[in-house]
Amino acid sequence: MNKEQNPPAGPVPQPGQLNIELSEEMAEGIYSNLAIITHSNSEFVVDFIKLMPGTPKAKVKSRIILTPQHAKRLMRALADNVSKFESVHGLIKETEAPSIPLNFGGPAAQA
Repeated sequence: MNKEQNPPAGPVPQPGQLNIELSEEMAEGIYSNLAIITHSNSEFVVDFIKLMPGTPKAKVKSRIILTPQHAKRLMRALADNVSKFESVHGLIKETEAPSIPLNFGGPAAQA
């Protein structure tokens, strides 16, 4: 008996390619103007926060947990993208980050 085979739905990834889905909700993104980075011996934790002027309280909007190896790859990828951005748009002017006393109940963090 001959069985008909249905072709797979959507594009088929080629060898060495990764098919990544992005939902509409996730594609909207979350605005963040503050990142708090902490680490242990096995992971880096990056908390993305939206801090609004005149508001004494801010909430963590997203938390990403990375292995040390992935954190280093992310650091390099960000540096590469900043360099490419600046080559097209000019240097990004850095401003002094406001001194904000942050209390998460854990070790001191850096942004």
